[in-house]
Amino acid sequence: MIALDDTDRKLLRLLAQDATQSAGALGRRLGLSQPATWRRIRKLEDSGVIRGRRLRLNAEALSFGVTVFLGVKLARKGQVSLADFERAVSAIPEVQTVEHVLGLYDFRLRVVARDLPDFERVLRRRIMTLPGAGEVEANVLLSEERRPGPIG
Repeated sequence: MIALDDTDRKLLRLLAQDATQSAGALGRRLGLSQPATWRRIRKLEDSGVIRGRRLRLNAEALSFGVTVFLGVKLARKGQVSLADFERAVSAIPEVQTVEHVLGLYDFRLRVVARDLPDFERVLRRRIMTLPGAGEVEANVLLSEERRPGPIG
């Protein structure tokens, strides 16, 4: 575990807001030189605090207007392994995230679709036909606020 100082925490907050900012621009906001800022970013990457930078696509702009969270309980845990189900469901293009969770369901999926009929097609023809797929619960996303998360 790496010890973070106040400058590291401020840097992480700025990167969480917009990871495309240059080290020079970040440094100006933090009162650091570009090389000093770059060294801090590299230290945070090397220590595993920063695991990467991701491109966030706007699903609606790509004609995917519906996002649904699915809780999936496997029907026969002894006959189908968790890894097999996870691998199969991960191959479905509309499934954006696959999370193995503890609780009522075995998996939580984030699924995008063009509209509700399209989601129903994905659910019936792709997800529910997977080996081991059992009980599901669907929650349609109404709105979303992106939060950067806690920064020690």
